[in-house]
Amino acid sequence: QVRLVESGGGLVQAGGSLRLSCAYSRTIFSINTMGWYRQAPGKQRELVATISGFSTNYADSVKGRFTISRDNAKNTGYLQMNSLKPEDTAVYYCKAQSGGKDFWGQGTQVTVLS
Repeated sequence: QVRLVESGGGLVQAGGSLRLSCAYSRTIFSINTMGWYRQAPGKQRELVATISGFSTNYADSVKGRFTISRDNAKNTGYLQMNSLKPEDTAVYYCKAQSGGKDFWGQGTQVTVLS
């Protein structure tokens, strides 16, 4: 099965930047789609960004600020987060689709100070 491990979260001031990484295991199945989701305390988990091939999609709240990418040679996906806002504070999860199934990482905390 696919195994995902997020890293790169932390504490940052408003307006700052962070880059999240999602390392994924190699399997017989290709990673078709990768995405980043986030869940703030008391809130539902929501889509942040996805990447399928060279196609990307972003939530309106992060457009122009976040960039999703992947490096298959390194088995790693990334979420570059710029101009961070306090409302970006959440646990960020990496999701991968492989073999017709979804796989989730354990999450990494991002806290943006106001």
